[in-house]
Amino acid sequence: MRTGRSLCSAQEGMTRAVLPQFNREAGAKKQVCAMMGDVPFTSARHTTKYCNSERKILEDIFIRYEDVVETQQHYRSRWRSIRIMYLTMFLSSVGFSIVIMSVWPYLQKIDLTADASFLGWIIASYSFGQMIASPLFGLWSNYRPRREPLVVSIAISVAANCLYAYVHLPTSHNKYYMLVARALVGFGAGNVAVVRSYIGGATSLTERTSAMANTSACQATGFILGPVFQTCFSLIGEKGVMWEIIDLQVNMYTAPVLLGALLGIINIILIFAMFREHQVDDMGRPCKSINFEAEESDHVDQDAQGNIDQVAVVATNILFFVILFVFAVFETIATPLTMDMYSWTRKEAVFYNGIILGAIGIESVIVFMVVKVVSKKTGERAVLYGGLLIVLVGFFILLPWGKQLPNIQWEDIKNNSIHRIIFNEMLTPFWKLQTTQLPSNHTVEPTGCSVVQPWCLYTPLIHLAQYITSDILIGLGYPVCNVMSYTLYSKILGPKPQGVYMGWLTASGSGARILGPVFVSQIYTHLGPRWAFSLICGIIVFSLLLLEAVYKRLTAFSVRYGMMQG
Repeated sequence: MRTGRSLCSAQEGMTRAVLPQFNREAGAKKQVCAMMGDVPFTSARHTTKYCNSERKILEDIFIRYEDVVETQQHYRSRWRSIRIMYLTMFLSSVGFSIVIMSVWPYLQKIDLTADASFLGWIIASYSFGQMIASPLFGLWSNYRPRREPLVVSIAISVAANCLYAYVHLPTSHNKYYMLVARALVGFGAGNVAVVRSYIGGATSLTERTSAMANTSACQATGFILGPVFQTCFSLIGEKGVMWEIIDLQVNMYTAPVLLGALLGIINIILIFAMFREHQVDDMGRPCKSINFEAEESDHVDQDAQGNIDQVAVVATNILFFVILFVFAVFETIATPLTMDMYSWTRKEAVFYNGIILGAIGIESVIVFMVVKVVSKKTGERAVLYGGLLIVLVGFFILLPWGKQLPNIQWEDIKNNSIHRIIFNEMLTPFWKLQTTQLPSNHTVEPTGCSVVQPWCLYTPLIHLAQYITSDILIGLGYPVCNVMSYTLYSKILGPKPQGVYMGWLTASGSGARILGPVFVSQIYTHLGPRWAFSLICGIIVFSLLLLEAVYKRLTAFSVRYGMMQG
């Protein structure tokens, strides 16, 4: 027990230290008085007044406040660690996109038995690996220091990138080695759940939207810069340089993954050197966590604060699945849609859509920055609702209108390459719609909408202005929905360990990226864009109705239990 004079002196100093911290938060006086047990604590004079008569109360307050004040050193360390997580997210997305343009030519080069369908498996293997790993790494991070799953996951990605650089060496089954390599890279990318859960636990309620937006911006930047790195490495050429000591060929296909491996090693070094475990409550006060090695029982106190709203959790997972699903459909459909509607060649479709997707990526980064300001004024739920509406309008615009039909790819008819059943069904209406003779001059690569797809003969053209407008709107709505989903989800979880929950959210997004391309390829090929985009619009309308139904439940944990005002 301290003496009255020493206690008063200490309390006066504590008052001066604590008040600026609370004055930075809304409702500071109310929070302080509530914690003080209705004892005024507004100045050193008041503290001195109450020291003589309420010594015991003030001593208790002094002890309770020792863990509340965040020092400048703690603040700098916390945000330094958060920025390391930004870097980890950036490198994870670069690992996916840095080889996406070169996978197909590299696959054809190393294994002549590989076809386009196997390419689809290789692309999907990344998302599949991430879907499996995310809950596992999230569970790991709930009970051990987060440095462990982070380092292990990045090490797996480094090893997988090195395997990718050597897949040309085996004499057979090279395509399966590439499949394993990409799946392992995706498995390592499961650390996204750890990154998101750390940022959710290391930021206050007022900081979280901005931090989540920065995280998503780093992720989007990685997706943009990955293909740029690949383009730069294409100058090396297919032959490249041979490093005979380790039997490594550095060329346009292997250099990107070797860079990814090097960046992964640097990331591991930075995690060991600069990353520290930090956790704050929704008001920004430092608190202890299970992730601290020396204090593994503190999570029990967190469990006693209340229960997570599981309905809100499930609803947010469904909404996030829909958001990722429709964007995966959008990415997948871009090339075949433009080839069918505008008679672009494969090279033109890849080039022009690459420019469009790059522009959308830049737009997304800008939106991530703007949404931080907008959400403070309107709230995350309203912004999410608005983002879904924008995406809905974007897909609605893509619906075919009018009477003009796309150019027909005559080459299929000339070469008798149409399936007999389709030809018999479509021959009569085809000749009623088209009366001109088949052109005799053909390019090497046929262009236009193939009549192997029956809908080409009766579905109106989607004009280029429609397509560009839709791209702009989807590029605006998707990043809004993405960051708001993560932010709301993290706030719903509150002070609880978020690893497993973030793992399931990441897994739902990975599942959407697997199922989206499968869905759109089947519907688009057999029924056409009108059915495909109508179904997408229906799915988005369902998500809007779901959001409306659970709107009031999507509130922060601390607000739900009356710890803070919403």
